[in-house]
Amino acid sequence: MSPVRIIGAGLAGSEAAWQCARRGVLVELWEMRPVRPTPAHQTDHFAELVCSNSLKSDTENTAPWLLKEEMRRAGSLLMEIAGVCVVPAGHALAVDRVTFARKVTEAISREPLITIRREEVTRIHEDELTIIATGPLTSDALSQEIAHLSGSTHLYFHDSISPIVEADSIDMSKVYMAARYDRGTADYINCPLTKEEYDHFYDALLSAESVEERDWEKLNYFESCLPIEEIARRGRDTLRFGPMKPVGLKDPRTGRQPYAVVQLRQENLRADSYNLVGFQNHLKFGEQSRVLRLIPGLENARFLRYGQIHRNTYINGPALLRETLQMKHHPRIFFAGQICGVEGYVESIATGLMAGVHAAALACGSDPVAVPRATAFGSLVHYVTHAGADNFQPANITFDLLPPLEARVRDRQQRRRLQCKLALEEFQGWLDVGTGALARPGRAKLGCRRRANL
Repeated sequence: MSPVRIIGAGLAGSEAAWQCARRGVLVELWEMRPVRPTPAHQTDHFAELVCSNSLKSDTENTAPWLLKEEMRRAGSLLMEIAGVCVVPAGHALAVDRVTFARKVTEAISREPLITIRREEVTRIHEDELTIIATGPLTSDALSQEIAHLSGSTHLYFHDSISPIVEADSIDMSKVYMAARYDRGTADYINCPLTKEEYDHFYDALLSAESVEERDWEKLNYFESCLPIEEIARRGRDTLRFGPMKPVGLKDPRTGRQPYAVVQLRQENLRADSYNLVGFQNHLKFGEQSRVLRLIPGLENARFLRYGQIHRNTYINGPALLRETLQMKHHPRIFFAGQICGVEGYVESIATGLMAGVHAAALACGSDPVAVPRATAFGSLVHYVTHAGADNFQPANITFDLLPPLEARVRDRQQRRRLQCKLALEEFQGWLDVGTGALARPGRAKLGCRRRANL
């Protein structure tokens, strides 16, 4: 039996490789770094988190929690590793990104059924069982190959990276620790601004010089990940209703809510660095240094990384993909991760897990079975494959994607609890019977290899 070829060892590709291997399917995992670097990655580790270090809310009965809970029940490697790399982040699941990527790389490298190829892939063979999980920074050569295969041009937007500062360069006398509405532990550093300080920061931000746009660039940003200067251009108070929202962050020293707040989230287990939450931007580095040091507590900040913008490539999922993430016209080709039209770390891992399960089924002679619509998995992929193809935009997991309950429930929290309960029941049913033996990898680990040897 030929191995499943997985292109890209990011979040989706790493999870897909693991899911195939734990079902006894041979894998060739191709990763072009470090032979060919990208503008955003800093290491050659698998599953490197490029933007923030947060895997979103882990509060029970939220949409991100539901998707993560389904992944945990499906035996996600990356969710398991995330659980041992946690850093304090209130109700969110945040990880030490360096430790996380290192542990994923070590786990994948130890798996005997996975062969790692450190090479750039520029050709896709329609007859080879392949998962394309090259993420938002797919190389130009492979992008052209995918465009040729799909018969259409790519859509793309620009994604963003938030700045990171050294912890001991923060003036702790001017900031305070708190979680919004006191939910969870007080793990965030909060930099409060008065109206005068906010106005000064706002004016400096609008006058700051941006990085020059390249000829091939069209700054078509993902709406929920806008650069702060783009948000600011929409009005003087837009930042105060966005990344600088002070609501629920009462200053314990004054007993009052500040006019605006900048939040910093712990970046690693050593707690020696913090990222500026929601402060991705497209400013020149020197301008970032000048403007961000106007934030109280960051006057002498040492920046380990400045904010950046990078191209994010994705395909037109509704036009090209089935609900099993197979191409409609090339069923041996799967797409997973941000390139298939999802946005976010958790969503990328989830589609990688699904593609791995479905590719393993195909490799073993079974038909892939789509995840039920009522689940977070199923709803996410339903959007990717059924949204309007004429104006397709990537999506995060939200309750808006899940189907409504048959009976009307007025209370929002009760409605969400019922949706999560139904989703997990449906998902468990898919695990138990929906994919047959492949849904129980512990018992079917060698089945595919044995059949291949007959």
